This record gives sequence, structure tokens and C-alpha cells, in this order.
Amino acid sequence: MNALDETYAAIDALIGYAVRRLDLDPRNEDWTRNRILELYGLDSYDVSDGPTGDGATSGETDDINVLLDRFRTAAATAGLFGAEDGAVQADIVMGLLSRCPADLQDRFAAIERERGGKEAMRWFYDYCVANTYVKRAQLDANPRFDSHGLVVTINLAKPEFKNMAKAAAGNAVAGGYPKCTICHENEGFAGRNKRTLRTMPVMLGGEPWFWQFSPYGYFNEHGICVNTAHTPMHVDRDTFVQLLDFVDRFPGYFLGCNAALPRIGGSVLAHDHYQGGGESLPMHKASAWGAMRLPAHPDATVEILDWPGTAVRVVSASRETIVEVGDMIRRAWIEYDDPAADIASHDADGNRQSALSPSVIVTDRGYEMSLIFRNNAVSETYPDGIFHAHPEYYPVKQEPIGLIEAQGLFILPGRLVEQLGVIEDALVSGGDLPDAVGEFALEWEELTAALAGNREREAVRAAIREELGSVCERILGNTAVFKTKEQTRGFLASLGFVEAE
Repeated sequence: MNALDETYAAIDALIGYAVRRLDLDPRNEDWTRNRILELYGLDSYDVSDGPTGDGATSGETDDINVLLDRFRTAAATAGLFGAEDGAVQADIVMGLLSRCPADLQDRFAAIERERGGKEAMRWFYDYCVANTYVKRAQLDANPRFDSHGLVVTINLAKPEFKNMAKAAAGNAVAGGYPKCTICHENEGFAGRNKRTLRTMPVMLGGEPWFWQFSPYGYFNEHGICVNTAHTPMHVDRDTFVQLLDFVDRFPGYFLGCNAALPRIGGSVLAHDHYQGGGESLPMHKASAWGAMRLPAHPDATVEILDWPGTAVRVVSASRETIVEVGDMIRRAWIEYDDPAADIASHDADGNRQSALSPSVIVTDRGYEMSLIFRNNAVSETYPDGIFHAHPEYYPVKQEPIGLIEAQGLFILPGRLVEQLGVIEDALVSGGDLPDAVGEFALEWEELTAALAGNREREAVRAAIREELGSVCERILGNTAVFKTKEQTRGFLASLGFVEAE
């Protein structure tokens, strides 16, 4: 089979895949095939040369990565495009094979009516994986392990932004359309290779929002819920209402948001959005160090979490109580000052520095709204942030700590795979810390002390994972605005909270 015939066969295999996995109506097979052929100026196709019927031969793989690799290789060999353009061409073809947003929204609504919101979300996620918008293979390839009560991942696809200014620049869009990287207008937009992006409308607090899954998600079914209007991020009373609306509709998911200030959260502050997904994060399962109640709201318990960062959890079966108590704590925290603890609610120019990062799930106890206390003040000693990762930990993590990491799932930069490999080899060989990774002197000292001369590779790897977990735990400690649980209890007591019986 020559390269052109192989290209025809590869296109037919993709058509068959779309019928089986992407809800392509078999009545549209010829029409869809012709749209793909038109892209490459092909007009000599003979259907007898390739598979027919459902577009796939018996035993055809459903591994879309294999099918696309076959297509890219054959089409590049046939001279239809350069090998370097393969990724873009695959995005174009998969965009044509994917159902239009309206059709998917109708199917989502039907599944939700029949089986509930959680099952509808699961179907939608599987679709986004199948149409290649969600890069599940890359997510599965990321190293991931548990350590020190945290989940640590090394993200091989995510670029490293060492400060929020660079991150914001990386998320900017030139030309004004779409206004930013998460605007709804990105759905199907060729200018950013978003042809396969599909979204679902969601009403929050009576306002139109939409949900989309993250292409390089940090955890299972990770996505963002975005305000349809391009409006700046903010956290206020309405935020609690909107988060509750989401988990009421999609039980089994959590939803939260970054603190709406630079240096302590997300890189897209210009557009209001939340993050969440179908996986419980470590903080959701953290035990309570202590519990308090507010006499005016006896149906709520506020738990001080046994957690490296500063966080409390408001638990109640009542939506109204969750909103009232959560917003009371928010309003008090954003005006709270404690010079002895380096906590200043505003800087010298009057700019706000304190914010809450809320996150909610539904459990058998009712609603559980976690409130993470954040502050983005800087000093001469800590110009990147007093409550930011301290410089001795920059070799492991220099980026600001956002909602997901504050809840215990750390996303470390891909460069660590090579760097930690160098360290591992040096520890196994019994050598000194290599100059190429000299910035890891702290970690090296702690590793050599922990290993006590053990050079077995598995022991070294285990020690490195423990060290990474320990560093991440200490970074969360850096972000804690209250360095002791007693300080957190004192803050709540100042608001009228009393010890729970």
C-alpha cells in the first residue's frame, strides 16, 4: 500500500472511531470524509480501497493516539503536510470528527435527566478524552505518589512559570479575540488549536457560566467553571452561593477558587472562574485539630484543620448557614491585621493583601466548605511573598501556591525528572552532589542523612520521594498565615466562636 492509500485507510479508521466513540451519525460518514479530503485537496478517493460500513475493519484499535499517529505518518509521507505540522493537522481533523456543541449539550442534558449530574459529567469527560481535547495519556505519564499526607505530581506538559507576571503573560491573548485563554469564544477557535474544545452551560447564582475540562488536568476529571461574562475574579458572598449551586447539581465533584489576588493563586485573574473535579484532594480528607461553634448558628461546626496551611472547614446541612458563616469569616479575615505575625490586610498604598480561597464538597455530613487563609504581602527578606514558598525550596517549587496545591496536590515542574535522576545516580554511586544540580544542597544534605550510607537504588528513590513530600509540606507551612493552630482558634474566638462540645 502506497502512502496515499495508507492515508485513505487512516482517514477511514478515524471515521470508524468517530462513529464508535464520538457519536458520529453513520449517515454523516461520507459527508465527514469528504470534508477531510477537501482539506488536503484529495479528489481521487475510492471507497473500495479502504474500510466501509462503520469505517473500521474488524479488530481496529480504539486507541486514538495510535490512529492519529498512523494518519500523521501516512499523510506526511504522502506530502500532504510537513511532519512538524502533524499536531495541528490532527487537531483540525479531530475538530471535524467531534460533534458540535449544541448536540453534545443536548446529549448531556438527556443523560443528566436519566442518571444525574455526576454520570453526565463522567460521560462528558470520557467524550473529551476520546476527542483528544483532554490529553489523558500525558496525565497518566506524569509521575505521581503519596508522601507526608500529600499527593505529589511532576507535570511533564505544563510550562514552569516562576512568578505570576510570567504566568499571566503566558495566558495572554494577542489581538483581543478571545479576550483571554478561558473565554467561551475559545470553543472551536483555530487560532489556539481549540477545535476540539467543548463546553457545558451551567447556571450559578442565577448567572450563566460554563464548564470545561482541562486539557492537561492535574487530577481526575479536573476542569474549570468559567463566568460567561469576561469579568475579573473576585471572592464575595455570592461566591459561596455559586459554589453550592454547582455541587448541588454535580454531587461527587468539588469546586473552589483561588484567592483573587496576585502571587497567591491563579494566573488568570482577569476572568472569573472556579476549579474543581471528580477527585477528592488530601485537604478534603484532613482531620480536625479542633472544632468551634457560633451561638447564632448552632447548626454549623467550624473545624480547624490539622493541616500545614491555615484552613478551616465549615460543616452544615444548611446552605444558608454555610453562606452566612463562611462570609462572616471572609469579611473578618480580609480586614485582619497582626503586625507581630507579619499579617497586614493592606499594603502602604491601601491595596488589599488578604483573601480567602474557598472550596466545597458534599458529604454525608452535609456541605463542607473549606476556607484557606491567604495573604500576599512581601518584605525585603521575602520579595516574592512572606507567605510564599521560601527561597531554600525554590529548586523544588518556585511557582505560587494555588488552590489545588493548597489542598494538598502539588504540581512540580517537569525539569525535576532529569534533575532528580542526576541526584539519584550520584547517591547510588556514593559520589558528591553534582555541580549541575548544586542548587539542591539542602535536599542533598537531608537525603544523605536519611539514607545513612544506603546506596540501593530503590531505597534512594523512596528517600527522594519522601524528601519531595517533606519539602512540599514545608512549603505549605510557609503559606500558613497562622503558624500555630492556637492562633487560628484565637482568630475565630475573636469573632464570637466558642469551643464545640
